[in-house]
Amino acid sequence: MFPRRHRSLVYKLVVGIPALWLLAFLFFYTDTKKGEAIAQQDINDKPIVAAPLVQALEDSSDVVAEKEERKGGEDSDEGVLVPPHDPNGPGEQGKPVKIENPDSQTKKKIDKGWKDNAFNQYVSDMISVHRSLPDPRDNWCKAEGRFLTDLPKTSVVVCFHNEAWSVLLRTVYSILNRSPKHLIDEIILVDDASTMDHLKEQLDNFADQYPQVKVVRAPERVGLIRARLMGAKFVKAPVVTFLDSHCECTEGWLEPLLDRIARNSTNVVCPVIDVINDDTLEYHYRDSGGVNVGGFDWNLQFNWHAVPDHEKKRHSNSAEAVRSPTMAGGLFSIDMKFFERLGTYDSGFDIWGGENLEISFKTWMCGGTLEIVPCSHVGHIFRKRSPYKWRSGVNVLRRNSIRLAEVWLDDYKKYYYDRIGHDLGDYGDVSGRKKLRNDLQCKSFQWYLDNVYPELFIPGEAVASGDIKNPWSNQCVDSPAKRDDMHKAVGLWPCHNQGGNQYWMLSKTGEIRRDESCLDYAGSEVILYPCHGSKGNQFWVYDHDTETMRHGSSKRCLSISRNKDKLAMEDCSEDNERQRWRFQSFDPSKQ
Repeated sequence: MFPRRHRSLVYKLVVGIPALWLLAFLFFYTDTKKGEAIAQQDINDKPIVAAPLVQALEDSSDVVAEKEERKGGEDSDEGVLVPPHDPNGPGEQGKPVKIENPDSQTKKKIDKGWKDNAFNQYVSDMISVHRSLPDPRDNWCKAEGRFLTDLPKTSVVVCFHNEAWSVLLRTVYSILNRSPKHLIDEIILVDDASTMDHLKEQLDNFADQYPQVKVVRAPERVGLIRARLMGAKFVKAPVVTFLDSHCECTEGWLEPLLDRIARNSTNVVCPVIDVINDDTLEYHYRDSGGVNVGGFDWNLQFNWHAVPDHEKKRHSNSAEAVRSPTMAGGLFSIDMKFFERLGTYDSGFDIWGGENLEISFKTWMCGGTLEIVPCSHVGHIFRKRSPYKWRSGVNVLRRNSIRLAEVWLDDYKKYYYDRIGHDLGDYGDVSGRKKLRNDLQCKSFQWYLDNVYPELFIPGEAVASGDIKNPWSNQCVDSPAKRDDMHKAVGLWPCHNQGGNQYWMLSKTGEIRRDESCLDYAGSEVILYPCHGSKGNQFWVYDHDTETMRHGSSKRCLSISRNKDKLAMEDCSEDNERQRWRFQSFDPSKQ
């Protein structure tokens, strides 16, 4: 028998040690479950208290070192460990995920995801945040020694507001998992005053696992442009790369971009933007032969068009970087010093819109080159609507576009102002931006059109412009010209003399244009179709004296139906009042 004192000690050990083990188990189990909750917790989008003023998480080298020590030091791959996932799981290799005949409960969840995000969040949540993707690169891109070995580091800035958890994580993981770790200095997640719970402590806990991931928060909603400017303040790498928060980077996406900047610091480079379907999250891509370059129309809206012949002649392989007049704006890399030299973004721009054209114009006009790099592919979810609400009563895009026109378009701004009825309103002070342009000794917009975008149609060169009126009916040719309106029948509407959908231009080559869209007749209906410059179905002969519009290939004339409700094509007759068309403005000297 043990003495009482010894028995008491043994008792304490018998009871105490298991208790300590239990506490330790509960601690680590709770911590583990906390980590699991980061990936599995349902999104709760109840509004919460706004975040504190801009905050950079774990900025000091001491804290970063502490994080690396927790993760096992330098040999731990900095916490970037890809968990196993089912190679045959939903969405792997970018394959579509379809929900067949969902029950009522599932349908509710699907509908809520669409409402909150304007894409199928339910499907996204089914897909691994580490899903595999196809490799869309041309073999030319994979050749040994294709890119420089001594590449600069980049900071990746990703701005978001109320982004879905699975989509945001898939963006971050695709950067971490498919980028050489020595080239990623940091990933800066800029929270533009999100209100969803998963983007608060849960996001902080996630970022805490990775030394390279930092979160900065806006105290109030500022919009994409100012959020990017906020993120840029924390950039430490020589190159900044901007990505959207619903992207997926493919294998080898980064090196081709950094290579172009390493060769010339004034190169501003964009990846090929592949489409991630908003419903099935299928990853669509084209080979290098299908690459497009950016343009714009005189509504100052960005558009895509084929690589022009003069650019193709510069290359021996379609996978080489191609010069682009403009960028889409969401995804690009730029040397940080050059970005600052260009004045970054115009801080007078509000929310979003027009910033892509501003940086495109000043890149070219102020000594740089803008390129699309076919060896770099990044997928992007294209939403058909914005799920976010902004204050009403202000046309932000128009205000931004006017600032852009005033500073960079010189006399060509009149073509945009024609489209908006010369209603400029209060667009703020642009004297500082004009001074920047002057100090940088930037070239004229005429130089830009002549040397960068010579294929752009100039309204001042049009033979006729304005509305196209049928006097017999007092109806005008009327049609919107957005991408979704392509291939649709062109309509009629009472003439309103306000331009807009009734503003047309007759080119010297016989095109009837709405910017980059043309009237096209192939034997059925008169439709809108992207202008191709090859005449054929888009060739029209206008006789100012007889006011007839004869189609070049069919030899038929544009007419209005007897009941005045649609356009028709009929055998030509100078006496037919339904075939008479009058342009608002006609200049025979330009024929």
